[in-house]
Amino acid sequence: MSFTATEVQAMQLAMEAARQARAVGDTPFGATLVSSEGEILHTSPNRQNSTGDCTAHAEVVLVREATQRFGPERLHGAVVFASGEPCAMCSGAMFWAGIKRVVFAASTQDIGDALGGPVLPARCAEVLEPAQPAVRVEEGLLRDEAVAVLNGR
Repeated sequence: MSFTATEVQAMQLAMEAARQARAVGDTPFGATLVSSEGEILHTSPNRQNSTGDCTAHAEVVLVREATQRFGPERLHGAVVFASGEPCAMCSGAMFWAGIKRVVFAASTQDIGDALGGPVLPARCAEVLEPAQPAVRVEEGLLRDEAVAVLNGR
């Protein structure tokens, strides 16, 4: 699978957001939104610990902030680049926001191996597989870098 320079840049921004999340005591995850026209629009970190909101995963924060900033129609057909595999909650939120494609770096297994703790084993692709309209899910872009971020490197 090959990715464009803009797609790699979007994932790198998600990684930087994950590093920023870790620096302030949040779980190290980040997500970037790219419009259907290929424009990088917004990047958000995980904010669970800093806000005390268990739903403030990077992808949910991204959907909330981008919807406020650009309006809900701007998310329709867009792509989310996530440093870690989105959970079932985040997958659902992205679907309801109209996201057409999700690309993630580290898998649920990678996340569990690096961070320990509770893991919801539902895979993003499994959650979104029956979705109508369809949402394409791709994994592995900058995986090694994402695993390093998860491990604090």
